[in-house]
Amino acid sequence: MDLRPVGIFDSGLGGLTAVRELQKLLPAEDIVYFGDTKRVPYGGRSIAELEEIALDDTRFMLEHGVKAILVACGTVSSNCLGVVSRTARLPVTGVVVPAAREAVHATKSGRIGVLATVATARSGAFGREIAAMAPDMEVISEGTGELVPLVEAGRTSIDDPGVRAALERCLRPFENGAVDTLILGCTHYPLLAGAISELIGADVKLIDTGAAGARELACLLREAGIECRARKIGSCELFASGDEAEFRRLADVFLA
Repeated sequence: MDLRPVGIFDSGLGGLTAVRELQKLLPAEDIVYFGDTKRVPYGGRSIAELEEIALDDTRFMLEHGVKAILVACGTVSSNCLGVVSRTARLPVTGVVVPAAREAVHATKSGRIGVLATVATARSGAFGREIAAMAPDMEVISEGTGELVPLVEAGRTSIDDPGVRAALERCLRPFENGAVDTLILGCTHYPLLAGAISELIGADVKLIDTGAAGARELACLLREAGIECRARKIGSCELFASGDEAEFRRLADVFLA
């Protein structure tokens, strides 16, 4: 048994969807979470910038003595997960592979949508992983820079005119039965799941990348024999590179 914490990082609030799921799966695990709110969003950055960010975020995790890392960021997972693995030299997983796997298992029509950041869509990572698992699948991908800033501001309701307008634009490629499964390819997007379902229809299966990543991390810990089996409720330390007070206020809402 390993009592060291697990580390989870993202560009801001989005990775809290992974925290929430991991707390359900492995309630004894201590968690160190880092939201890089000072540099959010990651989605429009160059590969060189993303690699520098990935190094910084990984070093932060190592400074806090973690035993494994979940990169709860679709952009970093898509573009530079290898940088994290090589630097950490610990068990590391991202969100792309587990979410792609869940989408392949969920689809009935073989038509899968990916709603992601611009950088993730540009990388083609979800499409490559899906093709490797099931070459006959059709993948429609859409990248946007509109949604992360809304979530970071705590704006997730369909009743918010700005949220509705942004989602109506982003979801057009997936309308009218174009897909039956939609990967929310950024961990911020599950916080908009209710609004997305209302617009695209409840019959489209939404794949929560944060939750998929947390399930993958739980399997990784068990397979490596480093799962915490103590009879306790794990702690969750939250850190942010920007305004910590505002981050904690919003985090309490999303983790409730």
